[in-house]
Amino acid sequence: MQELQKMPELRMQLENIVGIKNVLDDEDAKEKYGQDWTRFFKPAPRAIVFPKNVEEVQKLVLLARKLKLALVPSGGRTGLSGGAVAERGEIVVSFEKMAQIVEFSSVDKTVKVEAGLITQQLQEFAISKNLFYPVDFASSGSSQMGGNIATNAGGIKVLRYGLTRDWVMGLTVVTGSGEILHLNKGLTKNATGYDLRHLFIGSEGTLGFIVEATMKLTKVPKGLSVLLLAVPKMVDIIKVLGAFQEKLILSAFEFFSEFALQHVLAQGDKAHPFSTCSNYYALIEFEDPDGKQLEIAMTCFEACTEKAWVKDGVLSQSEQQRLDLWHFREAISESITPYTPYKNDIAVCVSQVPDFLEATETLIKERYPEFEIVWFGHIGDGNLHLNILKPETWAVKDFKSECDKVSEEILTIVAKFDGSISAEHGVGLLKKNHLHFSRSSSEIEYMNAVKKSFDPDGIMNPGKLLS
Repeated sequence: MQELQKMPELRMQLENIVGIKNVLDDEDAKEKYGQDWTRFFKPAPRAIVFPKNVEEVQKLVLLARKLKLALVPSGGRTGLSGGAVAERGEIVVSFEKMAQIVEFSSVDKTVKVEAGLITQQLQEFAISKNLFYPVDFASSGSSQMGGNIATNAGGIKVLRYGLTRDWVMGLTVVTGSGEILHLNKGLTKNATGYDLRHLFIGSEGTLGFIVEATMKLTKVPKGLSVLLLAVPKMVDIIKVLGAFQEKLILSAFEFFSEFALQHVLAQGDKAHPFSTCSNYYALIEFEDPDGKQLEIAMTCFEACTEKAWVKDGVLSQSEQQRLDLWHFREAISESITPYTPYKNDIAVCVSQVPDFLEATETLIKERYPEFEIVWFGHIGDGNLHLNILKPETWAVKDFKSECDKVSEEILTIVAKFDGSISAEHGVGLLKKNHLHFSRSSSEIEYMNAVKKSFDPDGIMNPGKLLS
């Protein structure tokens, strides 16, 4: 890797595009912008640039094509698969200075945003217009919309509202060949052939850069309530889901283990929600605009208790308590990050979850006797997060190597259930060698052909998603 200081001509070319203050190559900047929440890869970018508009992004891509330079997109860097890691002298393109709300339509209930807008800022803007942006997750305070779209982020309300994909009405992208494309342009109906925006949603920056997006908004939910249940056996969580889904329209159905909860409690700002511990917990959110749903929820709770699926529960009595109960779930990822977790972000059809859990749990107990296992996830949509925490005495390299071996066995089980090796974290660097467990060789061949079409020189986030 050639340092930028040794390439004054390149520095000058970058500065001519984005400005002197918007090119960084000091070690602190490389460390900060060269990695995401994964800690298995050492960041080593050549430089970080901060474009301020679409035209500057296009110029950067055209320069990269000319000089055969690799580009890595950088949003909030909250990814968990190494998709935003620059480890081979790439130029990181940060979108944090493209973070404006471009326009809003109250009639269409859409808002056009730049790629660097923080998810929470979009949520707050929607509320200010008496509307709602429902895609939500623990990193909403730092994740950016471009990254959300590039990974088709899911989160905690998929059960009711779907994935990011379901809320994207239009995209402006700069392809790997340097072309600016305006895709779908906010239309609800558009039957004119291939809808290319859906290729960029979930593409992890390998086809081009998402620079603007038109997002759909919806009405604000009213009377949200949260019920946190203590569930002794993981397999019974699905039975609880079925009981509540039969009677209520749920906004979310999450689960986490006592091990996960203990890491959140170790942060010191919350007390345990129950007087006695349980192996697992289910968090249920539902709307209760007229007060009638609460009685139904309590009836479901009593029925689950009688069947010994649930041993205790707590219901939010205020908006603050609702947020406090959500904190136990949403703070998990951040609380375990210092332990260099090896993550398996897996999904199967909800109907198959009980059998899948039984098979996976059996393997985990046999193969991970010395590792701490933290389960949590969006079990209501079949998405489970299996986190293995690195023992303090283990070297990162040895830990990852051991986890890779066992992951092969876990993902073999996933494949038998026709599941996904990555439900919402993306593939990135961490999972690209496992792609064959979820995609056929023909699918992978077509994916490579699509990349070649949009990124003929292979400069867009190379090495991610596809080998």
